[in-house]
Amino acid sequence: MMDKVLIANRGEIALRILRACRELGIKTVAAHSEADRDLKHVRLADESVCIGPAASVDSYLNIPVLISAAEVTDAVGIHPGYGFLSENAEFARRVDESGFIFIGPRAETIEMMGDKVAAIAAMKKAGVPCVPGSDGPLGTDDETNLRIAHDIGYPIIIKAAGGGGGRGMRVVHAEGHLLNAIALTKAEAGAAFNNDTVYMEKFLGNPRHIEIQVLADEHGHAIHLGERDCSMQRRHQKVIEEAPAPGISDEVRHRIGTRCAQACIDIGYRGAGTFEFLYQDGEFFFIEMNTRVQVEHPVTEMITGVDIVKEQLLIASGEPLSYTQGDIVIRGHAIECRINAEDPETFMPSPGTLTAYHAPGGPGIRVDTHIYNGYRVPPYYDSMIGKLIAYGDSRAVAMARMRGALGEVVIEGIKCNIPLHQELLRDAAFQAGGTNIHYLEKKLSEK
Repeated sequence: MMDKVLIANRGEIALRILRACRELGIKTVAAHSEADRDLKHVRLADESVCIGPAASVDSYLNIPVLISAAEVTDAVGIHPGYGFLSENAEFARRVDESGFIFIGPRAETIEMMGDKVAAIAAMKKAGVPCVPGSDGPLGTDDETNLRIAHDIGYPIIIKAAGGGGGRGMRVVHAEGHLLNAIALTKAEAGAAFNNDTVYMEKFLGNPRHIEIQVLADEHGHAIHLGERDCSMQRRHQKVIEEAPAPGISDEVRHRIGTRCAQACIDIGYRGAGTFEFLYQDGEFFFIEMNTRVQVEHPVTEMITGVDIVKEQLLIASGEPLSYTQGDIVIRGHAIECRINAEDPETFMPSPGTLTAYHAPGGPGIRVDTHIYNGYRVPPYYDSMIGKLIAYGDSRAVAMARMRGALGEVVIEGIKCNIPLHQELLRDAAFQAGGTNIHYLEKKLSEK
């Protein structure tokens, strides 16, 4: 077991990692920027190291400085959390070459899954269902590209192989716009990701976003922890997540989950990961794999009883999985609302000092946050300040508890998006379950 871990992240996920380390008796080092000296996990960690100015490029994205911080504190492992360098293959490689344990997959796995073309090829080989597409990168021959699009059938979507987070995508509804769309997407991809490779897929017009959580160790074992529905999105960013997904049967869950677990074994995956799918007309279509812990992991923890972050730490230490697939039983329902420091109408970030904060409570309520009364929300990073999770024996109970919890939260001094969540929890379509990924955007545009 690792005896000391450097936490190369900030905010609620850094605090979440610290708590998991404490349970396992692992000492912690908080690597923080100058702007984050007063973060909760910095105060609670066994040691802390300032790694640079507020700007992420000079601190949380500075690979040499992070590795130096691990060296001077005698840390054994480095946990990247999510965001920042969590899916950066070069970071994972440098950590390994420097003699530390990267708490995540191997660099070559991150590299493969980060290239969407390579990831789709690997998934097809493993028998994971994929969206009909070009089966590889698009070349420079216009006639060939026009023929591929014709064979797939419009509408199609052009995607950057190195893209993510909703960037590097362009939908094409007619042949006359295809070649220009390819050229524009290639140019944008080259500028944004330093990789202008693009590929083509069938554009699904009414899908849900369903993802499968997996865990895999170094000993050839892998399991899945069921699925999450993350369809409530704005600009490709998740707003509300829930588990299990409404309308997914035990048989379907077992079938797709088993394929994902087997794919982990086939590619030699290590750690926690998430297979993301578009789900339409009863069919799953693989879109990408996230090689890190997800923001929404708590809803899966609530319905399975599995501590995903602790499993990450155990796996990185060389331990076998603590569970077999037969141990995993889905019980009840969980919903997560992402609480952001932003105007609920305009979505403009709202940094500032919290003049009052009160967390909700009651049966089935979990709050993952780093904020406290008097905490100053900085303007330099993502606006998420916490996650509110409600669990119940049924989806109806979880939703009722969430409505109550949202009404109890007190956050003053800044604006936050709780009014939006309250509106969505009253929404008839969301209450019925099964809304598609375009639902929230459409609802907001109509407002």
